[in-house]
Amino acid sequence: MNQRFAHQNALPVQPFFSTPQQRLALARQRYFEEGVRPSGLVSEGVIQSWARCLQAARRPDENVSFATVTASRAHSALTRSRVMLAAATSELSQLENTLAGTCCSVLLTDPQGVVVHWARAGYNPDEVLLPLARRIGCNLAEESIGTNALGLTAHTGEPSLVLGGEHFFGSVQVLHCAAAPIRDIHGQVAGVLDVTSESRPFGFDAASVVGQYATVIENRLLRAQSAEHIVLHLQTSPALLGTPMEALAGITSDGRIAWMNRAATRLMGMAPTNGESRADAVFALDLNTLAALTRRSEPSAHRLPNGLNVWLLARMQARDGLRQAIHLGASPSPSASAACVAAPLPDHPNGDEPASGTLRSSELHLITRTLQACDGNVSKAARTLGVSRGLVYRHLKQADPG
Repeated sequence: MNQRFAHQNALPVQPFFSTPQQRLALARQRYFEEGVRPSGLVSEGVIQSWARCLQAARRPDENVSFATVTASRAHSALTRSRVMLAAATSELSQLENTLAGTCCSVLLTDPQGVVVHWARAGYNPDEVLLPLARRIGCNLAEESIGTNALGLTAHTGEPSLVLGGEHFFGSVQVLHCAAAPIRDIHGQVAGVLDVTSESRPFGFDAASVVGQYATVIENRLLRAQSAEHIVLHLQTSPALLGTPMEALAGITSDGRIAWMNRAATRLMGMAPTNGESRADAVFALDLNTLAALTRRSEPSAHRLPNGLNVWLLARMQARDGLRQAIHLGASPSPSASAACVAAPLPDHPNGDEPASGTLRSSELHLITRTLQACDGNVSKAARTLGVSRGLVYRHLKQADPG
């Protein structure tokens, strides 16, 4: 076996095949029986996954058990995933509605491939394996059920598509699955979103659909984890802001770039930040400018140091929760006081800027102005800003310790 697989040459001649099933059957024959690497017949990711399964002494004809992890590990996975699950709630519901006319299941796992959420979008009487797979705590990692999109993405951190015969084990080749990663502010995989169909091939571009929803969940998670950051939204067109294509970056109180999403790294033409890059160097935005941008409700045109002209917004992330502050100049929440709506303040009362260029001083300045607009009513000011009363009180106490 080792000698057979030591020969890793590509197929000498591209054979003729008329269907995807024939292509996959030939790829499996060449790889598992003849030891020839089936480059061009299946993706490189699938080939490497097959190789890992063989190295683990697994056989394609084995029966697969969709086992669950221990109760304590399942509880731990759910606990560690709680912020991601909160950020994903709306998008998971929308994805379920989007797929309602299909026979797909939606699965969300932790970074190790343990299921923390599932939903069945449509009824499929042919399902046998998916009822076993879509259980909280089920282990869908590559080490457990072999080559599959969810396990492959958990292993590589990259989007994956595994269709039918591309699965390592013959017993799960009735599955068709697409998966995409969800990353956190540290650039690590926080979870994997997967769409799977059993016995019925996808009738749509599943990889594109799951990738779009994973991106939106990731963007929500990044904002949720960005306490005490100014979150910068930018793109080359204002129409792209607020969509899965918007670029996001988290700026710390001392002007460092804490994180950037993948759209931002592509737009800026740079690798993911290590926390050392500064907003003034990368975006040509100092802290005073960023603080001023948080008070604008409409996108502003801006030229980046790399020469691109972009449109951008800046939002100040509340320190104590998932909700973003609603800034003066933007529309208040429906529950806000009528007095707050009717008496907006000028951008800089008495022409004065915040005394310091730090994020904390900008937050205090914003809260003070909102309190003035709401006649000193802390509850109304908190509702207007979309934060808790406790946060307002803490800021006031810091401003006046006596």
